[in-house]
Amino acid sequence: MDPSRDPFARRRSGLLLHLASLPGPGPAGTLGPEAHRFLELLAGAGQTVWQMLPVGPTHADGSPYQCLSDHAGHPAFVDPRPLVEAGWLRPEEAGPGFLGRAWEGFRRRAGPEERAAWEAFRAAEGWWLEDYALFMALREAQGGRPWWTWPEALRRREPSALARARRELAKALELRCFEQFLFHRQWEALRAAARSRGVLLFGDLPVFVAHDSVEAWTRPELLKLDAEGRPEVVAGVPPDYFSATGQRWGNPVYRWEALAAEGYRWWIRRLESQLRRFDLVRIDHFRGFEACWEIPAHAPTAQAGRWVPGPGDALFEALERHLLGSGAGRGGRLPVVAEDLGLITPEVEALRRRHRLPGMRVLQFAFGGGADNPHLPHRHELEAVAYTGTHDNDTTLAWHEALDPGARAHLEAYLPEARPGAGLPMPWPLIRAALASVAVLAVLPVQDVAGLGAGHRLNRPGTAEGNWRWRLRWEWLGEEALGRLRELTELYGRA
Repeated sequence: MDPSRDPFARRRSGLLLHLASLPGPGPAGTLGPEAHRFLELLAGAGQTVWQMLPVGPTHADGSPYQCLSDHAGHPAFVDPRPLVEAGWLRPEEAGPGFLGRAWEGFRRRAGPEERAAWEAFRAAEGWWLEDYALFMALREAQGGRPWWTWPEALRRREPSALARARRELAKALELRCFEQFLFHRQWEALRAAARSRGVLLFGDLPVFVAHDSVEAWTRPELLKLDAEGRPEVVAGVPPDYFSATGQRWGNPVYRWEALAAEGYRWWIRRLESQLRRFDLVRIDHFRGFEACWEIPAHAPTAQAGRWVPGPGDALFEALERHLLGSGAGRGGRLPVVAEDLGLITPEVEALRRRHRLPGMRVLQFAFGGGADNPHLPHRHELEAVAYTGTHDNDTTLAWHEALDPGARAHLEAYLPEARPGAGLPMPWPLIRAALASVAVLAVLPVQDVAGLGAGHRLNRPGTAEGNWRWRLRWEWLGEEALGRLRELTELYGRA
């Protein structure tokens, strides 16, 4: 497959699966054999897209939307088995803490080609890698405390303090860089396997960076932080479908005027980095580019927030000038999907349309209202991505079981096959509707194809506990379900 081709040039479909949710022997899925097996299942079922959540290193809660770095990959996704095969680890060393042992094994036993690849990686990625390694090493040395609580010289990045830290933490810095080298090698192997099977990798980029992140530490002047590095305001959304008090995410908000003064170079490199890894990228909370819900940092909920204008066209014009000209764009437009859920105004919609960015249509949001609901299939449009549900929704089967009578009646009138005994059981009527949609891309959470119900939700917005832990089992994706998926995919011209 030609990776420069517009991913929206033809009808496609795919599955949504967080990388951490793959099966496997460890505490989370990895880039190892299970990821390659999932690619095979996708291709066998006629799917040409694998949508993932962000793959960066997370905080203790495991949320992929609060990463410690934009550019790094999560070391937990590195699989030890290829390192055993390479001779850098003995089989008995492949348990917890294997990355440090692999580094020692690499130093002792790596061949000339492997050492050259290591040096080339550090040279090519040094523009972000060195700061990331130092941030992570300092964070560990500081007992895991966030950067704004570090000693002032480190918090303010005084050159003499950073130079001393690099000397004292030299071994830790090397290990952090090596972890990223391993992630890069295993990611590139997965990317090559995806291309050979005609599968596009679909990434996800949060609009805001985490407060406790290397990006906030290295460029605090680009964020609305006070002199001590603490937020003046934080991002979130007002009360909505998911939460009666809104969502207070806690992320710092951009100083867009400071970003504009640099020609949005920081944002250009941010998206450019993702497009070196993925074939297309969803930007989470796209509406924040038109206006952001800013909440006073001292407020306990999102209810005290207000809308503050974002950069609008200026940012996307800068991204288009640089990324389309450099070849990162596909088909003359950015390979970006705009997450346009929630309170979307005509101004947000106009911004998305001006830059030809497909939006999202979620069937779980379609029923129980009027015929003008944009999530209803007859309201879908070509430049859109149709979903049964997202990573923030419950599974379609669980959603269906909890429907109120009005929404259930609307669903069964709209999709007669959703009536009991009328056709295939849920979630297949909604899967069929997503695949039949005029939207250029349809994406199905893997839980829906597996027919899973309550207890298989990945995330519950507005809650901090018990999320991001769900794991797939291969037996849930049986031949019958995958065969049915392929038949529907071919029927609706997406294979």
